[in-house]
Amino acid sequence: MESLLEFALNYAGRLGSTYAEVRCRRDVSNTITMKNGEVQFSGFLREFGVGVRLIVNGALGFASTNMLNRKNIIDILSSASSMANASTSSKPVRFSNEKMATDKWEVKQKVKFDSVSVKDKVELLSDIDKIFRSKCDVKFPSRLFILNETLTEQIFMNSEGAVVRSKVPRISFSYILTAYTPGKGTAQRFNKKGESRGWEAVTSWNLDRLASEEAEILGRILTEGKKPPRGEFDIILGSEVVGIICHESCGHPFEADRILGREAAAAGESFVNMSMLGEMIGSERVTIVDDPTIPNSYGYYLYDDEGVRASRRELIKRGIINTFLHNRETAAVMGVKSNGAARSVSYSREPIIRMSNTYMERGEYSFEELVESIREGVYIKSFMEWNIDDRRFNQRYVGLEAYRIRNGKVTNPIRNPILEITTPSLFMSVDAVGRELSFSAATCGKGDPMQGAPVWTGGPEVRLRNVRLGGS
Repeated sequence: MESLLEFALNYAGRLGSTYAEVRCRRDVSNTITMKNGEVQFSGFLREFGVGVRLIVNGALGFASTNMLNRKNIIDILSSASSMANASTSSKPVRFSNEKMATDKWEVKQKVKFDSVSVKDKVELLSDIDKIFRSKCDVKFPSRLFILNETLTEQIFMNSEGAVVRSKVPRISFSYILTAYTPGKGTAQRFNKKGESRGWEAVTSWNLDRLASEEAEILGRILTEGKKPPRGEFDIILGSEVVGIICHESCGHPFEADRILGREAAAAGESFVNMSMLGEMIGSERVTIVDDPTIPNSYGYYLYDDEGVRASRRELIKRGIINTFLHNRETAAVMGVKSNGAARSVSYSREPIIRMSNTYMERGEYSFEELVESIREGVYIKSFMEWNIDDRRFNQRYVGLEAYRIRNGKVTNPIRNPILEITTPSLFMSVDAVGRELSFSAATCGKGDPMQGAPVWTGGPEVRLRNVRLGGS
């Protein structure tokens, strides 16, 4: 295979390219979906192909094929070159100068996916489903469970000498639940577990215990939940809520391609601009990080899809806008180095700027210390829904598991507290950050055609002071 990729790079030079890259990628994915106790879908995806990207006459061209022979490689190189020639503009594309590596990295599976039978995987989902069907005080009329495992192998090469080989297994368990109690209405829950590991990840999740806890929480929300208070309160946000805030209100608006306008038609713009680097956007308690190098994380990688070594990125550092997420093109525009944020989800998709594992850095407070100074407040541990505008400035979160706080103690459950706030106001309101860090898995959507990338979101609990709360 490498000889075919070397041929592609050599041929790209004959087409007049000043830069060329080739990615050969294989994805083997298996999915089992169970709805209301019945297997709805058990299938697989097999993808194997090559994507090429060229800079010709100052413009980028991309093309791909799953027919791996010299004729088709020549065809896609010619197509990419034609695309570039048709796209030339007064602002030629440049890539930042980066150190290119020859390297190989792999995530080992302690327990391989195929060592566990499909029958055993279906039985696992059935056992989880039985937990929800056995509840008496609350009904679960809709239960959807999705188990997915993917093994990705890739070789990346470019005209600057990079050769990076990788092999990554990823596994996830997603669930969507609707709970119902007569006279009390419904509550819905979506959540996802995911890691870059083998089947041993599933074992470590203790899914039967997770299901029991979710059933108990949803039942308590419906049967005991009271109307939420309205007005200005001190609010504690749980890790799950902090994670989605970091992802949506920091990660996305700090993507440099969005800042430069490339994502405007597909996914929106950003309230952040280049001149805001160094500005204070939050309290000094707020440090938000995007780090693809966390071992076994769902968004784990050691080199991005432009051959740049991955690194920890502090997007907001002690309340100050510190850096953006870059690929080599945006880094060149802004006069900095790429920080390795270019990712693609398939051989047939162009690498674009993506998050990996985005979270708020831990602080120094225990949960009890966060609560004890609050006279009247609310603890929003998880969310049921969220909304955000396409500039990532105004946002709305509806709590799921939430409680009143009175005189320094967490008391009764409340239903559907609503937090509506701007991004700067939220970050400026943070006055204390917990020390226990946890993560949730997610699939981040971006691009046209859409690319769903595996990521983690997370953080500790945080305390906001004097924030307006609504409810329904």
